[in-house]
Amino acid sequence: MTHIGTLALYLALVLTLYAIATNLWGVRRRQSAWIISGVHAVYAVFGCVLMAVIALLYALLTRDFNVEYVAAYSSSTLPLQYTVAALWGGQKGSLLFWTFILTLFSTIAHIQNRAKNRELMPYVTATLMGIVLFFLGMLCFITPPFELLAFTPREGSD
Repeated sequence: MTHIGTLALYLALVLTLYAIATNLWGVRRRQSAWIISGVHAVYAVFGCVLMAVIALLYALLTRDFNVEYVAAYSSSTLPLQYTVAALWGGQKGSLLFWTFILTLFSTIAHIQNRAKNRELMPYVTATLMGIVLFFLGMLCFITPPFELLAFTPREGSD
């Protein structure tokens, strides 16, 4: 499941770049098809980040101590509510959770403005996806949440 989470983050990174490029290109060329494609990419970015959150939550709930984040922030004696809260307990999980919240609100903003503010939304999309790009860059290259340990410890650090 951790490979799915890693793949989802990298795919979200590529889709974020695509969303930025298509929205700015669509505005420049005045072609709404590009802008619509960029909006669909925003929805896909949200789906990918949601998959990554589910993958990390699954690793926490199944106590997959081979994942460095799970071994560092949970244990087999930790109650369920604290295991779920461990999702945002460390830096890697917090970055993933904030990225999830940002993409969720970006999706909500696009759904609410389907028929309104059409001339402004491509710029909003490019700006929001630029921020998401920063977070995804951190998650993919600086602090990957699905980093595996060389060995599997018997117990986590709690």
